[in-house]
Amino acid sequence: MEVKTSKGHLKVHKMKKKVLRKQVRAQHTLMRHEGIECISHATQSLVIANAGLGNGMSRQQLLRIVEEYGLVETLLMPPNKPYSFVKYGTTEEAKKAFDALNGKEVTLEDFGQNIVLYINFVEKVFWQNAVPTSLPPGLMVVEKIVSPEEERRMLESIDWIGDEDTQNAQKTLKHRRVKHFGYEFCYDNNNVNKDKPLPGGLPEICDLFLEKCLKQAYIKHKPDQLTVNQYEPGQGIPPHIDTHSAFEDEIISLSLGAEIVMDFKHPDGHTVAVMLPRCSLLVMAGESRYLWTHGITPRKYDIIQASELGQKVGTITADVGDLTLNRRETRTSFTFRKVRRSPCNCIYPSVCDSQKGQQRQVQPSFPHNDMEASKLEQEYVHKVYEEIATHFSSTRHSPWPRIVEFLRSLPKGSIVADVGCGNGKYLGINEDLYMVGCDRSKSLVDICGEKNFQAFVCDALSVPIRSGSCDACISIAVIHHFSTAERRLATISELARLLRPGGTALIYVWAMEQEYKNQKSKYLKEKNDSKDKEEEVSIGGAQTPLSDQMPDSSSQDSACSDRLLNDLNGEGCAAKSVADSRLPVHTNRTSFHSQDLLVPWHLKGGTKKTGESIDTVLSAAGSKESQELSPVFHRYYHVFCEGELEAACRSLDCVRVQKSYYDQGNWCVVLEKL
Repeated sequence: MEVKTSKGHLKVHKMKKKVLRKQVRAQHTLMRHEGIECISHATQSLVIANAGLGNGMSRQQLLRIVEEYGLVETLLMPPNKPYSFVKYGTTEEAKKAFDALNGKEVTLEDFGQNIVLYINFVEKVFWQNAVPTSLPPGLMVVEKIVSPEEERRMLESIDWIGDEDTQNAQKTLKHRRVKHFGYEFCYDNNNVNKDKPLPGGLPEICDLFLEKCLKQAYIKHKPDQLTVNQYEPGQGIPPHIDTHSAFEDEIISLSLGAEIVMDFKHPDGHTVAVMLPRCSLLVMAGESRYLWTHGITPRKYDIIQASELGQKVGTITADVGDLTLNRRETRTSFTFRKVRRSPCNCIYPSVCDSQKGQQRQVQPSFPHNDMEASKLEQEYVHKVYEEIATHFSSTRHSPWPRIVEFLRSLPKGSIVADVGCGNGKYLGINEDLYMVGCDRSKSLVDICGEKNFQAFVCDALSVPIRSGSCDACISIAVIHHFSTAERRLATISELARLLRPGGTALIYVWAMEQEYKNQKSKYLKEKNDSKDKEEEVSIGGAQTPLSDQMPDSSSQDSACSDRLLNDLNGEGCAAKSVADSRLPVHTNRTSFHSQDLLVPWHLKGGTKKTGESIDTVLSAAGSKESQELSPVFHRYYHVFCEGELEAACRSLDCVRVQKSYYDQGNWCVVLEKL
C-alpha cells in the first residue's frame, strides 16, 4: 500500500515539474516574441498559452472555460497568435483560474485535438489594436446579388464529375478544381490565347446575372471569359494580380456555397482582409484590380469578427476583443472577365506587364565621391523620410524581440543613445534606462516629442553627444542608408566614440541574403503568405524579426571576412556591381540582385474617418479620386552581405565584436568599446 502511495506521489511530482517547465518556457517565448513580461505575483490578468486563435481555440469555447472561475472583464485574442489574455474582476478570481487551469488538458471543439493550457500572470492586459481599415480603392462587395434558388441552379450547372468535354477546359490543380469557359486561362504564362476561344462561350445560366451586373453598372462590358473555382476547406489560391494585358479593368467574382475571407495586399506591405459572404459579388476595379494582390490563404478556418459571425461585408479588423474562428465550407467562385484586345496603359507601370521596362524617370547613379554620396542621401533618404514620416511612423509600432532583449539586459540607470531613432518606438522600452534619441528627420523627431520622448535632430555621422558618455547605443536599420563604404564605417566609428570603455552597441542592417540556411526571411515569405499580421512587416522595406526563427551566425566565413576587411565595398558578394551604372529599382518582396538599390515606398493618403459607415466607404472606393496613383518615393539602400558588417566593425581598433547573428533578413552585431 505504501509503495503504491509513493509511486502516486512520484507521478504527481513529475507532472507538476513538467507543467512548471512548460510554464517557464511559455514565459520565455512571450518575452522573446512579443516583449510581454510575465510576473510571479498574482494579479487580475492572465496570459493563457496554447489557447489562441492561432492554434484553433475559438472565442466561444475559451469564454466558457474562463467564466467558470469568475467575472471576465476582458478577453483578448490577438489574430494568428497561440495565446490569449483574460482579465478578471478580482485578483482572487484570477488566482482561482490560475490554480485550476495551469497544466489542464482540454479538447479543441472544432478540431478534436487535445491541448494543455499553461497560465502566467501579467501586470496588465494590453494590446494595440489595428486602426480600422477601409476597403482597397476601387473594391466593392455587393451582398445577396443572387437568391438561394439562383445559387442552387448555378452550382448544379457545373458538372465536376463528368469527363472533360470540348465546351470548356477543366483542370484539377494542386489546391482547387477549376473550369474555364469562353477562353482558357493558361497558368504557365498567366494569360489567355486570344485567338483560340473555347467552343460554346459562357453558360446560358449566367446571362440574366450578367445583365443585372451591366444594368447596375458594376461592369462596363459584358464578360467573355469565366473561370469557376471550387475550394474545399484547407484550399486556397496564392496572392496574385490578374494579368493586366489579359483582361480589361473590372473583374467580378461571385461567391457561392459558403463565405470566405480574401486577403488583399498593397505593394507597401499593407494588408486588408475582406469578408465575402455567401451569394455576394466582389467587384475589383482601378487600384484594387491593377495594384493590389488578392488571394485566399489555405486553411480550414478563418478569423472573423465574432459579433457578426462572418456575415458583415467589409474588412476584418484586428479587434482582439471581437475575433473568433469560423470553420470553412466548400465554396465555388464564378469569376467573370473581359478579354483585353489592346495593350494596357494603366497608371501602375511598376506592376503592368504591358508597360514592363518603361521608366518614367531617370534613376540616380552610384556615387563616386563623398559629395555625390551626400547628395544622393539628401535626395533619396533625408527628403523621402520627411515626406513619408507620418505614414512611416504609423507602420512602426511593434518592438523587435531581440532588440527589446538587449535593452532590458542593460544595468539600471544606463545612459543609452538611439542613433536613428525614427518615431522613438524603443525610447520607452525600459523605464530604468536614461534614453535619448536622434534622427536626421525633423518630422520623425517631432513625433517622438509628441510621445514625450527626449530626441533631437542630427546626422548619424556627427552626433552632438560628449565622447565616452554612453553606456550603450543602438543603431537599428540606419547604416544601410549610407551610400559608400567609407561613410558606413564612419557611422560605426561615431557610435564607438559615444561609448564609454566597456559600453556596448547593437547594430541592425538589411541583409542581401533574404534566404539563409535554406530558410526564407519573412520579407520573402510575405510575397506568398497572405495571413493577417498586425505587426509591421518592414524595416524601411525590411521585416520584423521573429527571434526564435533565425539561425545564429556568430562565426562567419573567415575568407569572406578577410576579403571584406581589405575592401569594404561588398565585392565578395554574388551581387552585380553598380559602379558606373544607374541604381536599380527593387521589386518589393523579392530577392536582391544588387547591393545598392532604390526601394519603393507607396505613400498612403488618409484613412477612413471616424464614424464613417461601411456603405460610405463602399461608394467612395470607386470614385475617380480614390483611383489616383499613390505617390511612390524611392529610398536608397545598401544591403549587406554575410560578414560585411562584422568585417567593417573589426577594422576599428577601439571596439571588439561580442557577437554577430542573422535575424530574419538582417545582419546584426553587438560591439564592445575597448
